[in-house]
Amino acid sequence: MALDASHGFVAANGAGLGDGALPIFDVQRVELQFSVAADFVAAQVANNVLILALSNGRILRIDLNRPEDIDDIDLPKKPSEVGVIRRMFLDPTASHLIVCTALGENYYLHSQSRQARPLPRLRGVSIESIAWNPALPTASTREILIGASDGNIYEGYIETATEFYRKEEKYLKNLQKLPGEPVTGLWVDALPGKADTRRVLISTQSRLFHLVGKVGKGHDGSASIYSKLFESEQPVIHELPRSSTSTAASALVVSPDPPDVSRFRDDLPPERSFAWLSSHGVYHGKLLVSPGAPELGNKVFNESKLIPKAQLATQEGAGRRQSSTDSIDAIALTQWHIVTLVGGRIVAANQLTGATVYDQVVLNQGQKALGLCVDAQKNTFWLFTPNEIFEIVLTEEDRDIWKIMLKLQQFDAALQHAHTSAQKDAVAIASGDYLISKGQYAEAAGVYGKSSKRFEEVALCFIDNNQPDALRKYLLTKLSTYKKSWVMQRIMIASWLVEVFMAKLNSLDDTIITGAELSETLSPAQTKDQLDAVRSEFHDFINKHKGDLDRKTVYDVISSHGREEELLYYADAVNDYNYVLSYWVQRERWADALRVLKRQTDPEVFYRYSSVLMTHSATELVEILMRQSNLKPRNLIPALLEYDRNFKGSLAQNQAVRYLQYVVNQLASTDSAVHNTLVSMYAAHPSRDESALLAYLESQGDEPRYDPDFALRLCIQHHRVLSCAHIYTSMGQYVQAVDLALAHDEVQLASIIANRPMTNPPLRKKLWLAVAKKVISQGNGIKTAIEFLKQCDLLKIEDLIPFFPDFVVIDDFKDEICAALEDYSRNIEGLRKEMDESSQTASNIKVDIAALEHRYAIVEPGEKCYVCGLPLLSRQFFVFPCQHAFHSDCLGKRVLEQCGPAKAKRIRECQVLVSKGMVSGERREAVVRELDGLVASACVLCSEYAIRRIDEPFVKEGEDLSEWAL
Repeated sequence: MALDASHGFVAANGAGLGDGALPIFDVQRVELQFSVAADFVAAQVANNVLILALSNGRILRIDLNRPEDIDDIDLPKKPSEVGVIRRMFLDPTASHLIVCTALGENYYLHSQSRQARPLPRLRGVSIESIAWNPALPTASTREILIGASDGNIYEGYIETATEFYRKEEKYLKNLQKLPGEPVTGLWVDALPGKADTRRVLISTQSRLFHLVGKVGKGHDGSASIYSKLFESEQPVIHELPRSSTSTAASALVVSPDPPDVSRFRDDLPPERSFAWLSSHGVYHGKLLVSPGAPELGNKVFNESKLIPKAQLATQEGAGRRQSSTDSIDAIALTQWHIVTLVGGRIVAANQLTGATVYDQVVLNQGQKALGLCVDAQKNTFWLFTPNEIFEIVLTEEDRDIWKIMLKLQQFDAALQHAHTSAQKDAVAIASGDYLISKGQYAEAAGVYGKSSKRFEEVALCFIDNNQPDALRKYLLTKLSTYKKSWVMQRIMIASWLVEVFMAKLNSLDDTIITGAELSETLSPAQTKDQLDAVRSEFHDFINKHKGDLDRKTVYDVISSHGREEELLYYADAVNDYNYVLSYWVQRERWADALRVLKRQTDPEVFYRYSSVLMTHSATELVEILMRQSNLKPRNLIPALLEYDRNFKGSLAQNQAVRYLQYVVNQLASTDSAVHNTLVSMYAAHPSRDESALLAYLESQGDEPRYDPDFALRLCIQHHRVLSCAHIYTSMGQYVQAVDLALAHDEVQLASIIANRPMTNPPLRKKLWLAVAKKVISQGNGIKTAIEFLKQCDLLKIEDLIPFFPDFVVIDDFKDEICAALEDYSRNIEGLRKEMDESSQTASNIKVDIAALEHRYAIVEPGEKCYVCGLPLLSRQFFVFPCQHAFHSDCLGKRVLEQCGPAKAKRIRECQVLVSKGMVSGERREAVVRELDGLVASACVLCSEYAIRRIDEPFVKEGEDLSEWAL
């Protein structure tokens, strides 16, 4: 089977056309790709499965997803025995099918089976309606309600049984009898959040029952669960006057699952609609889920409406309305419309307004329809005749729902069903206008903010009605809708919001201060809570929209209102710490300024405010500075010097010195400016104690980081004698150091300095002579002076005599003179012994020189030259005391290779002079002797020549290695 490509059914008058080009409703004939030998007598559709019952008793089961696969099923008995199939009931999952025949035989067919099984307990029951279990089970039907033509309502439980002795019905229980009328419709659903509560709708030709209550606990089909509900609860009844036409069609239908199920929460299913077809027309409404029973039935019926039969039966044509006597034969519900079969026409009316939106003749004259079917899960709608199948196709069914909701002033629902931005904007504007008319300005502000209504119109409305809170809400909402690229609009709105916030905060502050009530409903305590809420809202606004604010404008606005806390909060939010610091500094609130400074990491901030903070809160500032690792101490020196200049306490309390000590000792700074600054503070301090300065100078060692010349000038300027002496000493200027110490009568210091140059005895003696002169000149007694000068081992008594006064009693240093004379005597004796030893050594040397003339060496006849390997006696040769012998020319070549450039040059010059006869006589002999001395000065194998060849290999490249074999 396939869909016909041509759409032959279009609304004649364009009814149903909405914003789109296609009508909402269209009826399409379905072409059958298979042939049947009998007419259709019943049809059902569920979950894309089509069930067709034929007049010959056959049942066709067709999967619409695979229409080529058709299951052909026969009833166990022939139609002549059980009658023609009268009605079929298919559950929404297409798992369970109940077939009813004209003679009261009922059969059950499961989707996994190809054999229909009879239902013995239901034999003779003329089934008119079935309410499937709301859980939609597939293995069995579980508990279902069955309505019969005699007014009886049964509860049954049907499952597939393969054993011949088991019946499909687990049980069948009669719950209630409605005398006089068939049960034309049944519906059961479960209320959300109440697992054991059920709602039951029952329809007859003249009455509609609404029943809500708890059901019993199920026992897997072992007992009835609905008995408790029917026995304990009283239904709410909607009854129509008895109609003279008792044969009028009656049916109860419920809207299918919504097309977009994802829009609804699992724990809160969407509300469904119901429609009851009676002789009076179509009674319809919402199947509300609250409040609880029994009020729920009253509310459902109170909010339901009736569409009269005459309205649906009336036909429009040729520009006028024509009354029709056709009855309503069938009914179906879509999400928003009621579809009825009136004679051969399909008529659709809107559920919200009751207006007819589609009226089209579908069937030919005299053609009879089997009815309308709805696939509740797939949201498809079907019309069946004995020979044809039609599909009622819906196109954007909810396209105009938002307009209807808007006219009904159901703005939330209208917004939910508006699809385009223009539709949503229209809903927002209408909703805002409605709220304004009701005086609900705050609610209107949020709605207007998301609409396109003119900005100035809305703003003036709130201003004229003195609604600053609504204006604030509107501006906030409007700001959130502007794009980031709309810079100017965002800045203007955000700046205005700052002004609005400040005015509101000031108003609340004034109310709290005066103790008066803001309004008739707010007490001062409530006003304070509101103040906190508005301030928190302002903070959130700043954090979210600080990028949309101009700093200068915001500062000016907030300052004009005197809102210090908000001003500083904004500055903190935009990281404008310079502004915050300058604010606190200008007000001389040093603790607040330091609290802000603690959170900073930008070095420039510390450099900028260090001077003023060092002056007023030095200790706390130094604590902060010592926790910063990215500062350059050099840039803080001006602030430290300014602080030191005005500081009057001790060095231990001087915070500038404390910080510089931290930089020098802990950070190991090598910056000379830092060290020089510390030296200047030590030297310039009024205290005469030099221990701190001297300890620092001594800690610098031999490579000080400070400038010695600069430090020396400061120490001289401030009379720091010990420090000056240390600096002179570190510079190697011992004479100046001793002179300075002696000039200030620091004799002990001078003696310590005089002992420093231990590697330079003459200098050391000179220094001690200066010390001796000072000591002797002090007139403390010659003996005392001599005892003091014994500290130096270089001074003699004769060195000190020139410093004594002209008239000195020799008895004062007689012992020293005697000791000196005895020492001289010992020295003279030692020198005499050394002279005797030197004289004896000279004599021995003369004897050795004379013996050299008689030394010789024995050369064997076969001895060879150690260089060329030829017999030694073949030409002139040299023999060394080590017994190595060389030809003179071989030795000369070897010496030339290994001696230095200067010696080699001289050897070549002498060889040229001798070989070419350029000299003669005594000159030649002198040159020969010089050449022999240069060449034969040492053995090339034993002397320093051999040491120079230590890096040469034993076997040279190209030599035979066999000689080295073991």
